[in-house]
Amino acid sequence: MFRLACVPGATPAKWVRIWQERLPDVPLELVQVPTAEASALLRDGGADAGLVRLPVDRTVFSAIPLYTETTVVVVPKDHLVAAADEVSAGELADEIVLHPLDDALDALDWETRPGRPALERPETTADAVELVAAGVGLLVVPQSLARLHHRRDLTYRPVVDAPQSSVALCWREDATTDLVEDLIGIVRGRTVNSSRGRRPGPEEKKTAGKPAANGKGGKGGNSSKGGKTGGGGQARRPARPTAKSQRGGTGGRPRRRG
Repeated sequence: MFRLACVPGATPAKWVRIWQERLPDVPLELVQVPTAEASALLRDGGADAGLVRLPVDRTVFSAIPLYTETTVVVVPKDHLVAAADEVSAGELADEIVLHPLDDALDALDWETRPGRPALERPETTADAVELVAAGVGLLVVPQSLARLHHRRDLTYRPVVDAPQSSVALCWREDATTDLVEDLIGIVRGRTVNSSRGRRPGPEEKKTAGKPAANGKGGKGGNSSKGGKTGGGGQARRPARPTAKSQRGGTGGRPRRRG
């Protein structure tokens, strides 16, 4: 089992499909987690990796940025902003802009948040969307959340000078397992045969580093074709030439010279 945490708006469908094709024997479980709680879940081991919003603590986590989202303002379809293709934060100065407690943009570096704050902060982004539909105020969110909470009576427009939220694959640096490496290969688009795109299968592990068979050209390990071997399997050494063979004579010892 591999647990992948996902913050609202993250879209893991493509990577989940590739995981299931490559690792059908390892179930992948998606763990939905609020943006603000994702780091704690990963730190405590509640998930093996996560699709989270940056920034994260890089002294604890490794992270691979995947994409950056456009920041948009959600408005009723009959609102004046809906007539424009895009707006700036300054153009929202007179509007009440809702700031939910689970705001996905809280960690970004805002100099000044756009608009005027409401008297109370909604509990969730979903609650804030309902208030926008009721005409209470507007809502600034990453585009994926505007799509996630789509309603027929609402629309959204890009806020051109607002900070943008980046989504990253994140995991605890001290927990970089083989399965985490598999997921890294998938999200980076590596092929199944790439050196870091997958783990070796059981047969690959058995043969990895195993030397080829000795002496494929002959039947014996060290003997040459037609040669005889002793009990230890090694070829006999040729006999040393005798004194007789060296002299070329027929017998007897050589005379000693006086």
